[in-house]
Amino acid sequence: MAKSPAGQIPAAAIADVAALPVRSAGLVVFGIMTASLLQILDTTIANVAIPHMQSALGATPDEVSWVLTSYILATAVGIPLTGWLSDRIGSRRLFILSTAGFVLASMLCGMAQNITQMVLFRALQGLSGSFISPLSQAAMLDINRPSRQPQMMAIWGMGIMAGPILGPILGGWLTENWNWRWVFYVNVPLGIVALVILIAELPSRSIIKKRFDLFGYAMIALAITALQLMLDRGNHVDWFESLEVWVYALVLICATWMGAVHFITTPNATLFNAALFANRTFLVAFFFMIAMGVVMFASMALMAPMLQHLFGYSVIGTGWALMPRGLGTLISMQLSAILVRRGVDPRRIIVLGFVLMAVSFWQMSGWSLEVDQRQIFVTGFLQGLGLGLLFIPINTTAFNTLPPELRTEGSSLLNLSRSLGASIGIAVTTALLARNLQTSHSDLAAHVTASMTNLIDLSTTDRFQQIGTTVLTMVDAEVNRQAAMIAYIDNYYLMMWLSLIVMPLALVMRRPAKVELLKGDAPD
Repeated sequence: MAKSPAGQIPAAAIADVAALPVRSAGLVVFGIMTASLLQILDTTIANVAIPHMQSALGATPDEVSWVLTSYILATAVGIPLTGWLSDRIGSRRLFILSTAGFVLASMLCGMAQNITQMVLFRALQGLSGSFISPLSQAAMLDINRPSRQPQMMAIWGMGIMAGPILGPILGGWLTENWNWRWVFYVNVPLGIVALVILIAELPSRSIIKKRFDLFGYAMIALAITALQLMLDRGNHVDWFESLEVWVYALVLICATWMGAVHFITTPNATLFNAALFANRTFLVAFFFMIAMGVVMFASMALMAPMLQHLFGYSVIGTGWALMPRGLGTLISMQLSAILVRRGVDPRRIIVLGFVLMAVSFWQMSGWSLEVDQRQIFVTGFLQGLGLGLLFIPINTTAFNTLPPELRTEGSSLLNLSRSLGASIGIAVTTALLARNLQTSHSDLAAHVTASMTNLIDLSTTDRFQQIGTTVLTMVDAEVNRQAAMIAYIDNYYLMMWLSLIVMPLALVMRRPAKVELLKGDAPD
């Protein structure tokens, strides 16, 4: 390798050595990914079992919805604590305690006897598991050589992407063939395996005693709680027609404003290192992850009910229909990891990923009730390719500019942004779906008259009441199906434009410096 005139190694050259070497990286990666996949699976695996839980626990629809809300809310509130706790008690200890708490809470969820217990245990499961995602991402980087980190991010990203897709399939199979309680019990044996590996092999960063910014965390937690409750409850209480939503909105605005003033005016009091927010590339990655959370989770939240209610797919059939998306993600993640390792500009890969996402949503905006399975598979595969091309370059570019000691805090922020994006995307698209369905139904119904067809005589409603009512019911059902399809199409069209709008942000990111490996440290 060429040296500078003074005979020194260029600044961009580094030793290809892991920050925290381990004896068996493959075994530790298996343990980390098992814990991470279980935590991600639980964001969706319980969804299909909700009707069975409601019946078994004697809950109302409003009460049983808190089984999902409590998990999401506790996870979002816990994530900002990851960096401080990791420094305070050690990343290894926190990871092990988090995994153990998640396994214990999963067992308690399976044993719950009433809705109150279920909601409390789900909140405990979400809080204990909230540290797993950011810690697992940071650990995957720490225990592997720089030359292997893009590949490790591909493996970690596949778990993040595949979890929400596999969740409904596994949850549906367990619920139909065993019992809804096994949706939670399945975490116990797998979690114990992961726990044993982590206890035996996981290394830890050095402990740093930092003062806890209680006021800053309180404002963040209050703002996140208010946002999550507003998004989750809004559709149930007709949004801003309800005083409840106005209270959430007011708390969100006040907590955000007070927190921002506190972070700006109080030196060394922030919960997150100020260097993260001064990093332009990391901030762009933060907003990219919000956009990814919106399009990834919102599109999944729309596809499942659309396939089941409009096209008649079963729960397991819906999972299989979504599998090509996971396959596309698997392929493109490996491809993007190879391209990043070979020095291709990550910004170009990000732009290509958003282009593929936009094209897939454009194709979906042209669907009708006659769309066949082949089109669903092809479009899902294309969308998966786009998602996979985004994940690795965004994370690699963001972490390339961060020192190792900021990885856990940076990872927690990126995971938080993805979680917030998912909540915002699901809430907004669900609200728009309901509103556009009503609007489209009204527009279509206005054109249903006797003159539009000679096959239906609407006058029979007077002379033959039963036959006429049946005919009108059939017509209304078809109008509902068509209106629902239009509402879904409107949401896909919106996500196409979102993909195009955020794409230029890639130009704001700095291209990562090309790193050369020192002689004798080249990858195997």
